[in-house]
Order: sequence, then structure tokens, then C-alpha cells
Amino acid sequence: MSATALKKRLIPKLLIKHRQMGAAVRPVLVTTRCFTEVLDVGDAVSQAKIYEAQLADELIVLNIDGTPIQDDQVMLSLIERLASETFMPLAVGGGVRSVEDFACLLEHGADKVCINSAALDSPDLISAAADRFGAQCVVVSIDFRPVGDRGFRVFASGARQRTDLDVLDWAVAAARAGAGELLLTDANRDGTGNGLNVDVCRAIANVVPVPVILSGGCGLAEHFVEGFLKGAAEAVAAGTFFSLRDQNPIQTRAHITNAGIPIRTAT
Repeated sequence: MSATALKKRLIPKLLIKHRQMGAAVRPVLVTTRCFTEVLDVGDAVSQAKIYEAQLADELIVLNIDGTPIQDDQVMLSLIERLASETFMPLAVGGGVRSVEDFACLLEHGADKVCINSAALDSPDLISAAADRFGAQCVVVSIDFRPVGDRGFRVFASGARQRTDLDVLDWAVAAARAGAGELLLTDANRDGTGNGLNVDVCRAIANVVPVPVILSGGCGLAEHFVEGFLKGAAEAVAAGTFFSLRDQNPIQTRAHITNAGIPIRTAT
């Protein structure tokens, strides 16, 4: 494996909602807290260009309205703009229900496609997409919350609907089905800045053969370091941290490098 392949990744998340502005519907960059409170931030393309200049490794772009992607010209146009005006890999999700939806997003400029509820409804979609496009294009997003003494359970539909799936069991099943990466988000920590759930991440990273991206709770640069060192994550993703806090990806990257973690430090 090359030295480049060993480097950890820093990934801003762009959460998108559709807003009516005059006669037009436009994509607006937002942040969330615990998947419920929503705060408008601004223009996604402008923010993406800033992240690129600040050495972000890639972007995760999620349509949290979940509108069916092939009918969502607002979202598809946004992905085309991001793909043409920035040069970072794009992982895109929201409203993906079929292999044809994968094809649609890839044709509009996505490099990877994130699936969440659709994978829970139809695990065969993971295998079908991996077979057609390659596992590297398939990111299974897993939202979870603690449920009493039952441990951490997987939640669907924007972390509103509880399933009976244990988060570790589902992560293993998704990887076996053909996922090329897993995106883990502790919904109770989302947007709080209280730190990542490194324990769940490490438990999963230790048993799956694919990279694990950890998100949900970054409030300090140190939280990224903990995600890598304590959580064994291959990448850490954050939305609110980069949108609303003083630190940018360059400053965060310096903190990570100072902790001895291999990460890209130049273009």
C-alpha cells in the first residue's frame, strides 16, 4: 500500500435543504443539531470552494430533504456545479433508492454515492450497486442512537425511525454486502460539539475490512485527533464544526499533524 493510501482524511459535510426563494427553489447549506434543529448557513458552492482552498480531502454532500434524486433537478444541478467548480471527490446522498439513482448521480459528477434508509429497506441494493459500479462508489451511511440498556441501535429516515438493528451488526452486514466505506453518525451528538463516539467507531473499525468515516460531535480540533487515534477512523467528517466555528480545515489539519497522525499537508 502506498504512503498516500495510508493518509487519514478530513471531510467537510455539506447538508442541503431546499428553500423557496421568490419564484425559485434553491439548495441551501444548513447545519443540524441532533438531526432535528436546522440552521441555514449559506451557499454550498461558495463554501465548497473555501474548503478546497483549505485542503479538504473530499466532500460529503447530503440532501437531508430526501427528495427522490432523479426528480430533483435542484440537487442534480448543485452536484454538477460542485463537480465542475471544485476538484475534490464528491460523495453524494439523499433520495437514493435504486441502482439507477446511483447511475444518475455518477453521471452528474458524483464520485461516490451514500445510501442509508434504502440500504436498510433493501440490503441487496448495496451488492447490486457494488457489482455495477465498484465497491469504491458505495458508501453506506449509518445513523445510530443509544436505546436504554439495548446499546446503540440503527435509525432510519433522518434518524427519526428506530430499527431493531444493532449498529455493529449492521455495519458488518453492510460491509459484507459490498459497501466500500461506512459513514457513522451518532445522531445524539450531531451538531453538539461534545465529541465523537469513538467507542462505537473503534468497535466497528476493528471488525470490518473497509474504511470507516466517523462524524457527529466535533467541537474541537482535538476531537478529530481522538477520532483517528481512539476511534481508529480512516476519516473524520464534520459539518457544523467547519461552518460555524473559528477553526478551518488548515488549522485542524495542523493539529492532527502535530499529534503524529499521517494526513495530507499540501496540494
